[in-house]
Amino acid sequence: MSPTALSVLDLLPVRSGQSTAQALDAARSLAVVADRGGVTRYWLAEHHNTMSVASTSPPVAVGMLAAATERMRVGSGGVMLPNHAPLAVAEQFALLEAAYPGRIDLGIGRAPGTDPVTSWALRAGQSDADAVQRFPEYVQQVMAFMDPEGAAVQIGQRQHAIRATPLARTAPPVWLLGSSDYSARLAAELGLPYVFAHHFAGRGTAAALELYRSGFAGPGEPRTFLTVNAVVADSREEAERLALPFHLMMASLQAPGPLRMRPLLTVDEALEEPLPIPQPAFDAVTDPWLLGTADEVADQVRELAGQFGVDEVMVQPVAGAYAAEQLDRDVHRERTVGDLAARLV
Repeated sequence: MSPTALSVLDLLPVRSGQSTAQALDAARSLAVVADRGGVTRYWLAEHHNTMSVASTSPPVAVGMLAAATERMRVGSGGVMLPNHAPLAVAEQFALLEAAYPGRIDLGIGRAPGTDPVTSWALRAGQSDADAVQRFPEYVQQVMAFMDPEGAAVQIGQRQHAIRATPLARTAPPVWLLGSSDYSARLAAELGLPYVFAHHFAGRGTAAALELYRSGFAGPGEPRTFLTVNAVVADSREEAERLALPFHLMMASLQAPGPLRMRPLLTVDEALEEPLPIPQPAFDAVTDPWLLGTADEVADQVRELAGQFGVDEVMVQPVAGAYAAEQLDRDVHRERTVGDLAARLV
């Protein structure tokens, strides 16, 4: 079989009994497994004020994991640009590119990645409406500031040169992320590579990718891949058990009332947890997830790649942990990545 490029998406999950430091240790261990397995890229998401997720600052996490690995690309999946000044993002990733040339990706998204109150705090009390409306402009600003030549900014009658870093030799590629047609259209218009968040719901993927490819304005050829949740275990039944903590976390987002702020449950706790939504809706959450043995999931990844015409698939390993397992490792997430890499890469 021809190889399928495999990549990893990580939210830096924090489970019951685990400190942030232990969750970061587990991420480093997972990243080393991915790097040694031949994974193409390893991306960190941005989420805020969530007890179950430690990925509040993608550039910090990117630097940490790039330092712990040797060959794979490390990047953001993604930086939620409306939360940040474009120059600040450009400076962070220009510095990462200087430290790890040719290994850094800047994935950019438009969603807030948090609740409205935390979003307000991130933006110093300013409304997010303007930042969202100006998203295309801000994307282009980030790219211009990171360019080795810098950008010229006109203020009044004078031009001012702005560079993200003094003497850059290269700039990291910018990817646009999306779960609707908005980012697909914008990526095509700007000639940027594009990633569809298939792991969100598994719907609308084909339409978004076709919209991107058909509208791509260049230069070069359109580049795209998709994301999917996966768990590898000895059996489908065990994979479903390991996925249950993440399953409950995602299902709770659909439940009425305020969200419960708590760490990711262990598998033991999840097995005792009542369903937050009716059973049919709960079951539907995992419809697009890939759960089973290593051979079964690897075949599903290949099938998904063929179905959507991509040669790279980014897997989010959504395997939980049992209470008795060590806190500075995520052994089932490591197995999911390692076993898939051994069969796909």
